[in-house]
Amino acid sequence: MNTLIARLLYVAAACIARIPWRLQHAFAMVLGRQLYARNSRMARATVRNLELIGAAGDATGKRRDAIAILQTTVMQALETLRVWTRPAAQNLKGIRQVHGAELFQQAIADGRGVIVAAPHYGNWELLNQWLAETTPLAILYAPPSHPAVDAFLNRVRADQVDRVTQVPADGPTGVRTLLKWLKNGGVVGILPDQQPKLGEGEFAPFFGYPALTMSLLSRLAAKTGVPVLMAYCERVDEHNPTFEIHVEPAADGIHSNELDVSVAALNASVERIARRDFRQYQWTYKRFTKQIDDQNPYWPDCY
Repeated sequence: MNTLIARLLYVAAACIARIPWRLQHAFAMVLGRQLYARNSRMARATVRNLELIGAAGDATGKRRDAIAILQTTVMQALETLRVWTRPAAQNLKGIRQVHGAELFQQAIADGRGVIVAAPHYGNWELLNQWLAETTPLAILYAPPSHPAVDAFLNRVRADQVDRVTQVPADGPTGVRTLLKWLKNGGVVGILPDQQPKLGEGEFAPFFGYPALTMSLLSRLAAKTGVPVLMAYCERVDEHNPTFEIHVEPAADGIHSNELDVSVAALNASVERIARRDFRQYQWTYKRFTKQIDDQNPYWPDCY
């Protein structure tokens, strides 16, 4: 049954992805406005995030920015369907330029191992395909709770399965796998801006607001001393989906043995990227639900 559901999901995704981009873009513009007008949960979470980080401004500015973020979020979802249902070689033609490729290649050539931190900015699925085309890598991921969704994701990512080793984020086993990969000079990819479970992270400011931040990347960096590079795939033309890849060093302090210093550097690195184009970051995600005082800033308005 799960396999059948996965096939149906794939067919639906492929059909949507084949709609001309001009129409998809128009749909994203309309749906983004509708999500805000109907005060959807996505819209409420977006507005609350803007308020928490002090970026909301007046009522007019808040509305404008929230709508732009929601429209971009819909575009990113449609772009992801295109990436998932087309061959990687075809998708990669949409990358206009790569900035920092020599930095990545040199880090690989040094043979010490590399940690690539890829925040939820732009098209991270296309970034994964570019990384896999460049070098074999291990990617830390959280398996979906529904097996049919897991089967669907395995199907859409099968194009590069021989280049990507998916490592479940399951505590000590996953950590040992990543350490072994790095010690053998391999490349490890981690999404650094998902809120971890309590006990698996450290609080550090993100846009000035306390955010429970994963400690795994910081511990790996301190233990191995390997380079930590930030990577992201930025949309440069929304009317004709083209992208540019950026690879750059993480902020100073990422290798610190003091965990609070390292996670602060990690958040600063993600923040620097998100500020490039606020619309392309995942502001619909409830990033700050866990707080030191146990007061969820999204409750109950965003549920």
